[in-house]
Amino acid sequence: MPIQKPRTLSGFMELLPAPQQQMERIMEILRRTYSLYGFTPLDTPAIEASEVLLAKGGGETEKQIYRFTKGDADLSLRFDLTVPLAKYVALHYSELSFPFRRYQIGKVYRGERAQRGRFREFYQADIDIIGDGKLSIVNEAEIPSIIYKTFSTLGLKRFQIRVNNRKILNGFYAMLGLTELSGDVMRTVDKLEKIGAEKVREILVEDLSIDGDKADEILKFIAIGGGNNAVLMALEGYRGRNPLFDEGLDELTTVVKYLSAFGVSAENFAVDLTIARGLDYYTGTVYETTLLDHPEIGSVCSGGRYDNLAEYYTDRQLPGAGISIGLTRLFYVLGEQGLLNPELPTAPTDVLVLPMTEDLSTAISLATRMREVGIRTQLHCEDKKFKAKISYADKLKIPYVVFLGEEEIQKGVVTCKDMVTGEQTQLDPAATIYRIKAGLAEREKGTVILG
Repeated sequence: MPIQKPRTLSGFMELLPAPQQQMERIMEILRRTYSLYGFTPLDTPAIEASEVLLAKGGGETEKQIYRFTKGDADLSLRFDLTVPLAKYVALHYSELSFPFRRYQIGKVYRGERAQRGRFREFYQADIDIIGDGKLSIVNEAEIPSIIYKTFSTLGLKRFQIRVNNRKILNGFYAMLGLTELSGDVMRTVDKLEKIGAEKVREILVEDLSIDGDKADEILKFIAIGGGNNAVLMALEGYRGRNPLFDEGLDELTTVVKYLSAFGVSAENFAVDLTIARGLDYYTGTVYETTLLDHPEIGSVCSGGRYDNLAEYYTDRQLPGAGISIGLTRLFYVLGEQGLLNPELPTAPTDVLVLPMTEDLSTAISLATRMREVGIRTQLHCEDKKFKAKISYADKLKIPYVVFLGEEEIQKGVVTCKDMVTGEQTQLDPAATIYRIKAGLAEREKGTVILG
């Protein structure tokens, strides 16, 4: 029987143990941070009935989805975490308490062309706040604070949360008599950073047949800048010309007002009228987060307010606001840019215990004692030479190795070697445990991402 050559499918990420530990650290920080704000963890099936998953499908979504049959069942792999959330809330409506706040970190699947930094299987990390009939604007102000807390905890400093409101944009385009084209205009404007103002104007005029003066007015409007207060003051000049615009301006003003109370640094937040989010799905506040020193990465966290999460599954009005981090892509790009902290421990264990006697009782007892105080401990009892065991610890970057021979057992001590500094001590078990815990705490002081 011929041996099958092992391979991983194109567009699917498969990490070695050390980077997997880095990824796990990031996910743990996300879970911990989201929990601070009252979000509950949620996990939904990776496979759904196609008719359920594609209720709002069509177009590019249907082309990219992984769809297959099993017997008589027509099944699909989830392509995001929002549609499964909509189904979940509609299905369990009577059992949930609103506002329903959930976070989910899970894999999604898209059959698009695999390329550098883009994957067919990837993790998304989402939070959403779902209301029953109504949802306070305060939730839309809180979301930037969650983004700020998350990225600051990860170690990033130079990032910017850019915020806008779709009602302002829709109201403005209505003033210009472009209501029917507003979706196309916003999708075009959303490409401003990628293609530049000249190309945007060209598309507006030539492809969308918008009058040149109106195209110039659009470019002038989205170019309003000078700081958050200056932008809001400039927008006040348009007040009274369209009720939807006025409503959006009130909402944006409220979001900005509460930011400092939520602890968001002014330098990490900006009102940006170019932000539209290409999806018609969003109806109010919209968010995009970028790394200031790495604009080529694009948005690393985006989302916004939507009026009816589950309209394809229920008649109930379920408004919400949420954000999503493309975690796999972010992790890939951070690694490529050298921004993942190499100093943080990536070993699968904190201590490797090497028994040097035939009777393993003392070594097993020591390992058990260490685990009881939270030290990850591995016993190495394989029939290998001492040099090979040390090499094993060194290769895995295990910070401490403990030796237990007849001499140590008789004296009631433990020989412990720091694999980084080379320092070796011979102390009683309690003192050894104290030394290891202190050393581990020192090693854990850094952040996952180099800010």
